[in-house]
Amino acid sequence: MKVIMGLIMEGGNAKSFAIKAINAAKENDFVEADKQIKKSEKALGNAHNIQTNMLTKEAQGEHTEVNLYMVHAQDWLMTGITFKDLAKEIVELYENLNQKNK
Repeated sequence: MKVIMGLIMEGGNAKSFAIKAINAAKENDFVEADKQIKKSEKALGNAHNIQTNMLTKEAQGEHTEVNLYMVHAQDWLMTGITFKDLAKEIVELYENLNQKNK
């Protein structure tokens, strides 16, 4: 359960940081937006490490039960990845608009 909660937490953090990046870009604070994107990427890196550890154990014969908690954790992780990817695009759009309006 600790591992599953780690995935949920890191996925949620990644999403939250991505939203903060978008909000910073709306305010034309692209330095802050970049910081938040980097935080999102770090959270996703942490989640990736958790998954890699789980995959290693699976390969070594230590089976992980797939239950509703695990599905939920994977859902949060994929949501975090999607939000981060979209946030990068949205921040870039705001940055381009800001440069054109100068």
